[in-house]
Amino acid sequence: MYENTFPSKRFKKTLEFLKLHVDPSDRILDLGVENPFSKIMKEHGFEVENTSGEDLDDDVSAVLNFKGDAVTACEIFEHLVNPYGVLKAITCNKLVVSVPLKLWFSSAYRNPQDIRDQHYHEFEDWQLDYVLEKAGWEVVDAVKFTNPTKKIGLRPILRHFTDRYYLVYCERSQN
Repeated sequence: MYENTFPSKRFKKTLEFLKLHVDPSDRILDLGVENPFSKIMKEHGFEVENTSGEDLDDDVSAVLNFKGDAVTACEIFEHLVNPYGVLKAITCNKLVVSVPLKLWFSSAYRNPQDIRDQHYHEFEDWQLDYVLEKAGWEVVDAVKFTNPTKKIGLRPILRHFTDRYYLVYCERSQN
């Protein structure tokens, strides 16, 4: 099921990372509607519920009302104008986040046909760390990885050795 192809490589790395830090008995809120990765989490024994597609910049009620153990935010914060508001609203103590990294050789993803399907942010690792820490989270573990493609060209070659994704596990700061 998991080859070194998109998005399988990302799913495999994220699942391995999640298993290191979140117990399958933990109740998880996965930000965003049900998606291929939330289905993979369920297939691997995790108890997962998703938000309902509400605009998390404007409505964090699902996050505030969640009474579980962990939140996952996989490829969601780049779509928000204000990830800080969501991060502050999380009431549990465990958080797993993945975001695409800003690439110097490629502009942020934009879809003029669908305003919700574009990246308002593509982070550098220090930027995500900063917003997490400001929102009261401590980064406990982090990993970066590439996203090679089989296309031909300069950008596809650069993707073989330039990290594309940043994955972090955080716990609520005790400050």
